[in-house]
Amino acid sequence: MKTIKFFILPALLSFTLIFTSATIADGGKQAERINKSTEVLQDFGKMKEGIPHQMIAKYEGVVIIPSLINAGIGVGGKRGKGVAMVKLANGRWSDPVFITMTGGSLGPQIGVQSIDLVLVFRHKSMLTKVKNGNFTIGGDASATAGPVGRSASANTDYKLEAEVYSYSRSKGLFAGISINGASLSIDKDSNHDYYGDSISSKDIFATSKSSKEAVKTLRGTLASL
Repeated sequence: MKTIKFFILPALLSFTLIFTSATIADGGKQAERINKSTEVLQDFGKMKEGIPHQMIAKYEGVVIIPSLINAGIGVGGKRGKGVAMVKLANGRWSDPVFITMTGGSLGPQIGVQSIDLVLVFRHKSMLTKVKNGNFTIGGDASATAGPVGRSASANTDYKLEAEVYSYSRSKGLFAGISINGASLSIDKDSNHDYYGDSISSKDIFATSKSSKEAVKTLRGTLASL
């Protein structure tokens, strides 16, 4: 038995080191956030009331926030971490920039709700200009509940002229929430951890070169909507 333990222990240590190294190499928590964002898009894509194809084709920016916490007892608050992407001149989607959403609201509300949120931006400059500051929804631009239907241009704004459209769902169903007053900010620490200390959000938004599997899957999923 001692001989067996002598060989098993190094093997277990080696496996642990390999697993840990792989997790670190792929970005750990950041990769998990990207994977969850991909799952949100995939789930929206399966729903009959999905994001219209022509909106993804026409609009230039997207923010995906898995499991946004919407809580309140009289005064509400929102907090979530996700990713933002913009469309490049060649039509490809950029690598994801890590972002944080925070915000509050007033009104008769109670309880805690976890919501998957997707924001679609008409102009990518609304995201790329965030840099060191914040983008306030409702201040810089208001978010409007988006039209639904995989191929429909019907139901609300036929011309798709709103600056920001929002889509949210809770437990597989669409859930309308007010996000005006919430702010988006760049998560610099996560960007540095995932891409390297020398890169900025501007650099990430300007390229689509990451070969990391999580990023490639997210870009492909968004392009296929």
